[in-house]
Amino acid sequence: MSHPSPVTNTRKADFPIDAQFTERWSPRAYTGEVISEADVMSMLEAARWAPSSNNAQPWRFAVVLRNDPQWDALFATLNPNNQAWAGKAGALVAIASYQLAAKAGTPDLIPNGMHAFDTGAAWAYMAMQAHLNGFSLHGIGGFDKAAGAQVLGLPADHTLQMLATVGKRGDAATLPDALREREAPNARKPLSALAKRGSF
Repeated sequence: MSHPSPVTNTRKADFPIDAQFTERWSPRAYTGEVISEADVMSMLEAARWAPSSNNAQPWRFAVVLRNDPQWDALFATLNPNNQAWAGKAGALVAIASYQLAAKAGTPDLIPNGMHAFDTGAAWAYMAMQAHLNGFSLHGIGGFDKAAGAQVLGLPADHTLQMLATVGKRGDAATLPDALREREAPNARKPLSALAKRGSF
């Protein structure tokens, strides 16, 4: 079993924030350990409490542990660059959003224009809880969404947004050379480039 090598975290916040926000990052090296359903459910419990428009809660999750029968088929949907490192994760979590919501005061369903945005908030909660629980989590957009939807039986009126690898962080030495060099917390643009007072 590989053990994580130390990483240098040069992240500095422009304004005071809790350290968990700069300490959380998205490694690619995993130990290959199987993790439990309960471990993943703790992360998803945090996601459940994310804010959403009209409390519609459009996020949906499909959990596939390393030893589950769907693992190989879902892993096969990843593009080759992601397959090169994701194979040692303990679980794959598919994150989808339900495109409809109840119309206030009625049983009718109407399009929910906020479904993707709100599901992104749930993903962030999940990522933070994974970090707090001592796990690593890395989001993946590079996969065949149509094939993934088929493997997982995605219902109609849902959008498969992304996959996430979850597991215990492993040693960067296990990664291909190009990825090994990137196995550290990355930087962020300064807040001044992202937020202005009174206008964009």
